[in-house]
Parts: sequence; structure tokens; C-alpha cells
Amino acid sequence: MPEKLLSSKDNLQILHEDNHVIIVNKRVGDIVQGDKTGDKPLSEVVKSYIKEKYNKPGNVYLGVVHRLDRPTSGIVLFAKTSKSLPRLNKLFQEKEAKKTYWAIVKNRPPKDQDTLVHFLKRNPKQNKSFAHKKEVPDSKKAILEYRILKELDNYFLLEIDLQTGRHHQIRSQLSAIGCPIKGDLKYGFDRSNKDAGINLHARKLEFVHPVKKEPVNVIAEVPNEPLWKACT
Repeated sequence: MPEKLLSSKDNLQILHEDNHVIIVNKRVGDIVQGDKTGDKPLSEVVKSYIKEKYNKPGNVYLGVVHRLDRPTSGIVLFAKTSKSLPRLNKLFQEKEAKKTYWAIVKNRPPKDQDTLVHFLKRNPKQNKSFAHKKEVPDSKKAILEYRILKELDNYFLLEIDLQTGRHHQIRSQLSAIGCPIKGDLKYGFDRSNKDAGINLHARKLEFVHPVKKEPVNVIAEVPNEPLWKACT
């Protein structure tokens, strides 16, 4: 992954910031939290940005509310205060935060719009979730709604509303209907993207601010790449 494509404190794409929350547009290749790779996570990049911008001494508080897979791009929300983190966690747990995704797939879905219901079983060794039509042991129910937003040359842009938040849910469910996401080798696409990412983007987030009680609506620009730009 070219280093220049990853986020740093100087190139963060900040979509919203106030005293309690900060929302950024994650680049393909960023990891939200630290993992076994040892690569610097986005959470640490955001801390560095806050520390420098506000000249904060000592450690900076930052709470991770949710995650995005490394090869995806788009909206990531962080809590800047210990007061807002449990409230934001509750918003997500109670499905009061509306998340909308865009995905580019090669095959036309069976229907122009539909609700998909599967039971996902995660295989930790493969870091992969398998979609089943009926419940199987240790599976979790997964629901999403999609619609075709645009027909591109050789591809289709889908808009997806998540009803549940499961491991690799969108990737697994779209693959199950014969529509793997462009670049997603793990879920059946035939070749990788040059940046090792996949064409899945967390496009929109809507929620009521946990402290101010005002609506927050953010939209993340798609990556600066020709196919994505054709979508807007």
C-alpha cells in the first residue's frame, strides 16, 4: 500500500468535529484500531491531530465507536470525550445511527432493489463470514436493503442500508447473491484493485448528537479514483 495514500495528521479528511465527536473519511488501507500488523492505526493518527491542533499535554482521549474493514473507505466516528463514548455506543447498539454504504459490483443484482436476509457464520481462521439462507449453529441474522443507484460501464453502483452490523456483512451478503464487490478477492471477485482495496464506501451517517441533541448528518466524498468519480 503506497504510504502517501494512508492518513496522517496532516492529510486527515475531517467531515465533522466538535468538543465531543470527530468524524473522518477513512482512506483505503487505513486500519481503524491497532492489529497484529503493527501499522499505525487511524485512531492514533486522529490523536496526533488533536494533540497538535489543541496543543494538548499528555495523552489524548479518543474512543473508537465502530470500525471499517481495512480495504474499505468512508466514514469513521470517534468519541473525543468519555462522556460521549457510552452514549454513542448506545446509539449504535440500539440502531439509532443510520449508516448508508455505496458498493460497486460487476454483476447486476437479481432485483433492482431488495431486502437481503441471511444467517452469517464467521470463520475466524479465514477471517471470513459465510452467508446461509437458513439458520445454522453459531450464526447471526444479517439484514440489509440495497438498491441500484447507477449503471456504470461494466459495473453497477449499489446503495446499501444496514439493518444489522455483522462481520463482513455487506461483502458476504452481496457475494451470496452473485454480486461480489469489485476488488474483493476474499468474497469471489476475480481480480484485485491496484490499491489492494475494495469498492465499498461508508457514504453517509445520520444520528442525533449525544450531548447537543442536534441532528448530525455527514457525507463522505468517494476516493479520488476514476470509477468512483463516475458514481458522483
